Amino acid sequence: MAFELPDLPYAHDALAASGMSQETLEYHHDIHHKAYVDNGNKAIAGTEWEGKSVEDIVKGTYQAGAVAQNGIFNNASQHWNHSQFWEMMAPGGTGMPGELEKALTDSFGSVDKFKEEFAAAGAGQFGSGWAWLVKDTDGGLKVTKTENGVNPLCFGQTALLGCDVWEHSYYIDFRNKRPVYLQNFLDNLVNWENVASRL
Repeated sequence: MAFELPDLPYAHDALAASGMSQETLEYHHDIHHKAYVDNGNKAIAGTEWEGKSVEDIVKGTYQAGAVAQNGIFNNASQHWNHSQFWEMMAPGGTGMPGELEKALTDSFGSVDKFKEEFAAAGAGQFGSGWAWLVKDTDGGLKVTKTENGVNPLCFGQTALLGCDVWEHSYYIDFRNKRPVYLQNFLDNLVNWENVASRL
């Protein structure tokens, strides 16, 4: 099945009051994400991966320990990552359901401690990559970070929350202040109801 660029679940200007501008979403969704879709479709054409799901392609083409992943993986993984990312945000964010608050408190000591650990992971990711809250293979919650397009699917984990820390995701609005972008993401943009639904 061909990759398709999903529509944003909100208008391009819907997150502006929460710190993510219309210009950022126009560049990030309409140009960057679209490029992953277009290049991914070209890369899988005529290969064994044509017609497979994005998840199967990501897991099947990931090479543990590779210095650089191949073009099929890079485009498929970034398409998957971004498709999740748009859903993980909402205008003004949302309230946190009690079940999620309890799970975070049980795992990290408090919601604030979780936020600190998540923000530190994103700020500490050298170069391009992602910060994640995942349900690990043992059922426990943990914060991870991945380079470039690598994501929790590669490790058999369930992605509950992901934040893009490639410069294109924040440079228009926050310039080089990645930690400020991450704090704003956690405080003002996260769709906690979506995160809870992934538990």
